[in-house]
Amino acid sequence: MAKTKQKHHVDTEEGKIYARAIIEMLGKPKEHVANTLKEFVQKIKEDKSFKIIKEDFAEPNEHGQMWATFVELEFEAKNISTITGFCFDYMPSSVEIIEPDRLVMSRDNISDFLNDLQAKLHGLDMLLKQSKSENEFLRKNTNALLRNLITVTLHTGPKDLKTLSQITGIKEDELKKFLDNLIKLEVIKEQKGVYSLTKK
Repeated sequence: MAKTKQKHHVDTEEGKIYARAIIEMLGKPKEHVANTLKEFVQKIKEDKSFKIIKEDFAEPNEHGQMWATFVELEFEAKNISTITGFCFDYMPSSVEIIEPDRLVMSRDNISDFLNDLQAKLHGLDMLLKQSKSENEFLRKNTNALLRNLITVTLHTGPKDLKTLSQITGIKEDELKKFLDNLIKLEVIKEQKGVYSLTKK
């Protein structure tokens, strides 16, 4: 929805920046999406780094089986580093500087901005590496549990894919990939669609 962009006065003597941002949200049901976005904006309001001047919520629209909505915020920030922090912390889909028309930064300010940016990037990198490590740990443990479950199940006798799927709760096409891997590892064998343990 196109809107007429209006200029607002900003106290540029203190280096403040007036900006507009759009934050989008997708989910279901409709009421949950709308309420979650309002709670998210309330969290931004509690952040002392920003002063929310205006907020304009859009009505949720249905997209397939999901609901999409957005909010347009106009806010005041202390400096460009604060704007960068807003982008990292709240992930807006777009940000527009309204005032001032021109930003002048000293050498020290630019250095501070770059250092803040690097710190946030390093922080994100650490979170990604930690998440990757945790996911790998969970994947290994899940695979070990599933392998043990299949081994214990086949100890009672050979089973076909459908039976193993019912016992493990995993869809047949997904389970077959795992079983194929166990066959390669010579943990189990398959004959005419029936799986059994490999004798060792």
